[in-house]
Amino acid sequence: MQRYARRGDKIADVLIYGITGLCALICLLPILNTLAISFSSSTMAMAGKVTFWPLDFTLEAYKMVVSDKQFFASFSNSALRVLLGGILNFILTVLAAFPLAHPSKSFRGRNVYMWVLVFCMLFSGGLIPMYIMVSSLGLLDSVWALVLPGAVPVWNCILLMNFFKGLPGELEEAAIIDGAQPFQILWRIFLPVSLPALSTVTLFSVVGHWNEFFSGMIYMNNTANYPLATYISTMVDAAKDISTVTDPEELERLMKTSNTTINSAKIFVSMVPVLLLYPFMQRYFVTGLVMGSVKE
Repeated sequence: MQRYARRGDKIADVLIYGITGLCALICLLPILNTLAISFSSSTMAMAGKVTFWPLDFTLEAYKMVVSDKQFFASFSNSALRVLLGGILNFILTVLAAFPLAHPSKSFRGRNVYMWVLVFCMLFSGGLIPMYIMVSSLGLLDSVWALVLPGAVPVWNCILLMNFFKGLPGELEEAAIIDGAQPFQILWRIFLPVSLPALSTVTLFSVVGHWNEFFSGMIYMNNTANYPLATYISTMVDAAKDISTVTDPEELERLMKTSNTTINSAKIFVSMVPVLLLYPFMQRYFVTGLVMGSVKE
């Protein structure tokens, strides 16, 4: 009987690893295809012959990206947005999650605040009222229009709140007996032992700000202020008329590239910061997500 149980566990492990590997492959293939297109010639890319390996290898698309001033301006706009938005999200998430993690006996009105947050997560005022509010505050064409409307990510607050709830209550009780104030308890006890949850909500915030593109279209009238995701999403497939080019070197470079290869290079470069961030956060990500998503 025990032998059959072990065999069943091995079959289950094989199925789990197989399904997980298949899902990982499905996520990886579009990235490999984009990378292969960015290193391929325009002829092969436009013909749709590129799959997961570059054909007629060339670096011309990346040379074009380096010479695109708007791309790097949008890149810096996104970096500033991530910096300001990430810091603001972190501070407000921690300050909201800490009191909400306490029972209603010690925090009067806790349930009311909780329901308000959940309601705001499920329902919003709508796009037009939000635009009117941002416009009336004079935030259009500024990075604050991209940061302030989502300053309090409710899902992150709930995730961190549930993580705080799972911490032993004796830690806070001992600190109170020693005379610690609420901010001292938060800073010296809760935050140091909550690195998995803090890393998880920070990762969500950073990736969310980096990939979000719609607000840039709505709140930015000047394309110079576009974040990178908005700039990439608004790129049009308008090929340059090579019949007017007289410089042989410029003509050769345009023949080797196309909007497809250049856009693929821009998309891949925009993915690099997030791809570099994930390995360093992975050790905390799963723990923080699981422990913060459930409570006893």
